Amino acid sequence: MQFDVVVVGAGPAGLCFARSLAGSGLSVAVVEKQPLEAISAPPFDGREIALTHASRAILQALGLWERFDPADVSDLRNAQVSDGESPHPLRISAADGRSRQLGWLVPNHVIRREAFATVQAQDGLELVTGCGVRAVAERRGGIEAELEDGRVIRARLLVAADSRFSQVRRMLGIGASIRDHGKRMMVCRFEHTLPHHHLAWEWFDYGHTLALLPLNGNVSSAVLTLSPAEMAEAEAMDDATLAADLQRRMRGRRGEVTMTGTRHVYPLVSVYARRFVARRAALVGDAAVGMHPVTAHGFNLGLQGQARLAEAVLEAHRSGADIGSDTVLGRYQRRHHAAAFPIYAGTRTVVELYNNQRPLGRVLRRATLRIANRLPPFRRAVAAHLTQAGR
Repeated sequence: MQFDVVVVGAGPAGLCFARSLAGSGLSVAVVEKQPLEAISAPPFDGREIALTHASRAILQALGLWERFDPADVSDLRNAQVSDGESPHPLRISAADGRSRQLGWLVPNHVIRREAFATVQAQDGLELVTGCGVRAVAERRGGIEAELEDGRVIRARLLVAADSRFSQVRRMLGIGASIRDHGKRMMVCRFEHTLPHHHLAWEWFDYGHTLALLPLNGNVSSAVLTLSPAEMAEAEAMDDATLAADLQRRMRGRRGEVTMTGTRHVYPLVSVYARRFVARRAALVGDAAVGMHPVTAHGFNLGLQGQARLAEAVLEAHRSGADIGSDTVLGRYQRRHHAAAFPIYAGTRTVVELYNNQRPLGRVLRRATLRIANRLPPFRRAVAAHLTQAGR
């Protein structure tokens, strides 16, 4: 099988990249190990994705945003970060960014479903499902992906978008800095009697971290981070016991709590690839940078990364240049590394600081938030980063 581009991984990053090439005349193959049913109608997985203004602009350009049911889109107007029982939380307001809101929350499975739907009628795109990639190799000015069933796909460019645990990244000989944070994260929805006022709240307590994401109505999504042993205890709780446990951890700030829907638990592992490109290949999404969820930048970074790669590829295609050349891929790598590394490093610093349980660490945690809250330029800079429409 011969294509201009082969994308491995039919998650949001891979599908959005394929969609970014629509109308260009480039032929695209998307290879996904999961069966068709799993990607065409993905089940609810508990994750709510916080989208910035820049990400919304990209999704609108791809024809994806208007496919979302308004009932699935929740406003994110303000954010608060608290440390233990400190009375001095850091507050970031949409007004700091001269906007009505910081961003929006959309369920991950909705984004995945609608991303799949947008590529269904795309000219020049072929979807290969239920079969993974066994090997990749550069061949005669192109690259080949050998599938597990023996078929071979030849292309001018291969794009790996197969998760932070990317097998294709390894096949390309690209190493990665992988940090296992030794924690597990539970995500679940709950109803509550007190309003959330569309405020997102991240609370770094001692021994656990709890984030509350405001959904429509008196409903929130909880993101609870615990040690593996403590998470095993939480997983064993029935809904009533878990609701009481969350209510206790929140100090009653959302009133009476009732669990709704299913709960999902994930390991906390962050990844930064040592290179984003190889000969005739590039990494996008979590295959390039898998973020810790504490700053909610992962999906936005992946979405912006695929847009940067698509821009470089399309510019080369329009000028008649080789879309898989070192020059094209080098441009993508420089731009994405410059944008991604400060966010990744900053997130790592936040995680290490707020997981520090030693006395000096506790003092630094509290002082950092107190000082940041007293610096309007800092708050405005954070809000502006979230609300700016460009990338």
